[in-house]
Amino acid sequence: KFSNNVLDATKAFSLTLTNKEEVDGLPPSLLSLAAQGARDAGAENATPESGPWRITLDYPSFAPFMQHSKRRELREQLYKAFISRASSGELNNYPLIQRILELRQQKTQILGFNSYAELSLASKMAPGVEAVEKLLEELRSVSYDAAVTDLEELKKFAASKNALEANDLKHWDTSFWAERLREEKFAFTAEELRPYFPLPQVLDGLFALVKRIFGINITAADGEAPVWHQDVRYFQVSDEKNTPIAYFYLDAYSRPAEKRGGAWMNECIARAKLMENGQTTLRLPVAYLQCNQTPPVDGKPSLMTFREVETLFHEFGHGLQHMLTTVDYAGAAGINNVEWDAVELPSQFMENWCYDRATLFGMAKHYQTGETLPEHYYQKLLAARNYMSGSGMLRQLHFALVDIELHHRYQPGAEETVMDVRNRIAKTTTVLAPLPEDSFLCAFAHIFAGGYAAGYYSYKWAEVLSADAFAAFEEAGLEDEVAIATCGKRFRDTVLALGGSLHPMEVFKTFRGREPNTEPLLRHSGLIATV
Repeated sequence: KFSNNVLDATKAFSLTLTNKEEVDGLPPSLLSLAAQGARDAGAENATPESGPWRITLDYPSFAPFMQHSKRRELREQLYKAFISRASSGELNNYPLIQRILELRQQKTQILGFNSYAELSLASKMAPGVEAVEKLLEELRSVSYDAAVTDLEELKKFAASKNALEANDLKHWDTSFWAERLREEKFAFTAEELRPYFPLPQVLDGLFALVKRIFGINITAADGEAPVWHQDVRYFQVSDEKNTPIAYFYLDAYSRPAEKRGGAWMNECIARAKLMENGQTTLRLPVAYLQCNQTPPVDGKPSLMTFREVETLFHEFGHGLQHMLTTVDYAGAAGINNVEWDAVELPSQFMENWCYDRATLFGMAKHYQTGETLPEHYYQKLLAARNYMSGSGMLRQLHFALVDIELHHRYQPGAEETVMDVRNRIAKTTTVLAPLPEDSFLCAFAHIFAGGYAAGYYSYKWAEVLSADAFAAFEEAGLEDEVAIATCGKRFRDTVLALGGSLHPMEVFKTFRGREPNTEPLLRHSGLIATV
């Protein structure tokens, strides 16, 4: 019910723009998407050039609008609609939040724990609430100061452009000015890179990478299994001897009417040894990979932003752990039974490869001319990777700390409301205080409808693990093919193969030879100097 309310509230709002002035600054990809949206809503003659354009709260529409629209009052309108989703009327999630937290507390008492957070951590890699809060605080103390500096830099930049709002930047201004400053600093837009990342080519690059580091082959197997939409692809994964070991579906495009936003990986079939008529057979794993990219429009292939490329690599990392498992019991195979704070390790590990020179240049080629991505773009991508990294980290820490507080110290029915808790935590985890009408908790599906209750910290915990795992490849030497393959085999035989059959700390120590270290994450994030 919670997530249905979020989905319905997201769908219920749209902004239809009819004149050119209202779409000032919007990139062509968003104009195409918005015209398509208008056509789907009944404006048969809508075109990217002359509208009408329909902007929605679906992320592929909302995010670029906030980054590029020059119409400040429209950004404000859209932002306020976004943060108040599912917070009033029939779709109000507040009563559900109260009930969910009450029921979780009851469950906690029945099972003999002091708080839902303690219950949650009993089945995690992290030893306890104290260890989690210590890690988050270490990261918060570094990132808060960096985020303050980020905001000051945005204000100075807006002032240099004579923006009236420069001294009083609001929530609906930060994405816009951050994007303008990024364009000026790194002199490229996210949009400019799209032509270099057509989906078929990115898939080729991804498949070449996993062959290089893990020794597996991926081939198209369309038509060998039923699909739920004509755009869905089906692939086979085979080992070094070309023996099939797994399969996966790829559903890459945004379909707001029937598919939630974001990207995720799901299990279709888990690997297992089965007994049939006295014979043991091996059931191969099958994964679902879901993304929400811009579909092919106006005769062009799906052209991806670099962020979408990272997202695809991320979800594929989850897929690899599911597909390359060697555990024969479904309950512990692949991603099953993996502690929640370790489950993002392979996915975030895979994202690092998007910045690896050989991997990137292998796939980044212009879809019309075949030209390889120019070197200056690569250098800018490396620099842009840590652009406003303090702000980005602080935002995630805000979510993680609110989550822990609601599940560890908050008492349902006490004087302090859930919103009070959020606003209290915001004092040390945001540099712009939330608006009074900000009901972000009502759309915080991760902790109220997903599996991240008292577990949102897992993203950061896993980033520490994944940065440290990638550092093993850096130490081996990214240019050394033999060393990379050796390190890759060790990663495949531990992190990817053992699934939920061993405690993740043991698995990590087998791969790395020691416990995880936070230094690589802070170094990769540009928050401490490179050693």
